[in-house]
Amino acid sequence: GDGGSSLGDAGGGVVSSEYVLEEALGGDYAFVKAWKGDTEGNLVYRKTARNHNPAIATAGRVTIAEVEELVSAGEIEPDAVHTPGVYVQRVVQAERMGVIERLTLADDASSAFSPSTSAADALRERIVRRAALELRSGDYVNLGIGMPTLVSNYIPPTVKITLQSENGMLGVGPFPKRGKEDCDLINAGKQTVTELAGASYFGADQSFAMIRGGHCQVTVLGSMQVAANGDMANYLIPGKLVKGMGGAMDLVSSGSRVIVTMEHTDKEGNSKVLPRCTLPLTGRGVVSTLITEKAVFDVVDETLVLREIGEGETVESVRAATAADFVVADDVGPMRQ
Repeated sequence: GDGGSSLGDAGGGVVSSEYVLEEALGGDYAFVKAWKGDTEGNLVYRKTARNHNPAIATAGRVTIAEVEELVSAGEIEPDAVHTPGVYVQRVVQAERMGVIERLTLADDASSAFSPSTSAADALRERIVRRAALELRSGDYVNLGIGMPTLVSNYIPPTVKITLQSENGMLGVGPFPKRGKEDCDLINAGKQTVTELAGASYFGADQSFAMIRGGHCQVTVLGSMQVAANGDMANYLIPGKLVKGMGGAMDLVSSGSRVIVTMEHTDKEGNSKVLPRCTLPLTGRGVVSTLITEKAVFDVVDETLVLREIGEGETVESVRAATAADFVVADDVGPMRQ
């Protein structure tokens, strides 16, 4: 588009807005992976392996499906079909790969989070234990990759929430015990997980419809920088190879409450809480609460408000470690755990 549009506002006036129109790119070929397919091209996906596959299957002029099990037409119940055969032009049978990129086990000491033996883990535990106290029964919660994933270990037993994973699952459970892992049951960080009673699976397109539609009340994310006005930057360092933003931009722009968990300073001791972010932004003015090992801040009217102070810290030590200005709440107190 050339930049102009006129939209009616709630009061009956005209609102002018600028926009950039990116035309869709059509794919010649689409490659998908399914659990089961039949000779009509109907496909069934298994658990979180559904992910982007159903949407991708509709996006190519020629869709080629690799399936673990190929059956005759009629052997898949019509009501169980995830991708109708009209979208699929080729079906290839292959062996079940069973690959697990990040095997994460509840009973594996070598991969366990160990605050009792690791100073770095003890610091992270302080952050995630405090973040868990922000959750309320009935919340649908998305936990970001990395430190936020640990929050689920510290949710009080009286608080009942539902964890959503953007790769297509509601009702994410804890890490499995050895021998119970499933290559088709992972979270968005590719860690093996389990399912809780009442869990459900769906495609990533529906997952982001939940997120963009505001159906997840709380998002917990890590960040590389947070600004005093609630801006955050967590997906890109110019000149360095990073994995990209994932679902972060959708999550923070959805209207959900955004809680950032991060260490207060970087490895060189520089503050990550800044007057303005210097890295590319994930979202503007989106952070509701910031939790570090040193402090808990709320963002109120584009101003950082110090609510709680970490063990061994004072207002003065927090101020010395924080590049951004902040105000101290009248009822500031010790960080709850």
